[in-house]
Amino acid sequence: MFTLRRSAAVAAVAAGLLLAGAAPAFAHVTAQPGTAEQGGYTVVNFRVPNESATAGTVKLQVNLPVDHPITSARTTPQPGWTAEVVKGTLPAPVEVNGAQVTEAVTAVTWTAQPGTRIGPGQFIDFPLSVGPLPTDTDQLVLPTVQTYDDGRVVAWDQPTVAGAEEPEHPAPTVTLTAAAGGAHGHDAAAATSGGSTEGGATDTTARWLGGTGLLLGALGLGLGGGALLRSRRSTAKEKVDA
Repeated sequence: MFTLRRSAAVAAVAAGLLLAGAAPAFAHVTAQPGTAEQGGYTVVNFRVPNESATAGTVKLQVNLPVDHPITSARTTPQPGWTAEVVKGTLPAPVEVNGAQVTEAVTAVTWTAQPGTRIGPGQFIDFPLSVGPLPTDTDQLVLPTVQTYDDGRVVAWDQPTVAGAEEPEHPAPTVTLTAAAGGAHGHDAAAATSGGSTEGGATDTTARWLGGTGLLLGALGLGLGGGALLRSRRSTAKEKVDA
């Protein structure tokens, strides 16, 4: 009995150590979803868990790369938080979709208003619409700084190397894939919503056929009604003649 109890205690301790070792992985600041199409626009949700047992998160700063610049970034209202989008001049002009770009978004910062924070055991998603996404790289690395109300600052800025062990503070990363059908940005959105030329032609044809069907149906009803009226008149006349 003693042996069984001791074995159970050892197993419990081992499980606790395993969970403790795995806990930091769940506390990472991450980018959701982790993939997006090159050249297009997407909404990245920065998932921010609070890993402190006593302090709360009151500020989040996301830094955007200047070597793969993004010219547009938009936030959405987040109750209790203010957002600031910062633009800056690039070290050298970069060509984006055939145009020379000299200015891009360099950082986006969310700051908690008084009385607001991400408390222990909580998390918040901060949505950010960005684009057009780079076409000359397959990864968008977004170093992020998390600030707590006790003064602690955690920089999530370490690159993740394929095949290597995950770093202690990995930077949120979005994997970029080739756009389906070669469409980018607003063209891709239009194609998805059926707003392409091919979709418009199909829609026009369907409407024309539908209109023709309604017209033929109306003519059929008219002819049927006329025949019925003539039949009733003929029957009435025969009764009078009789």
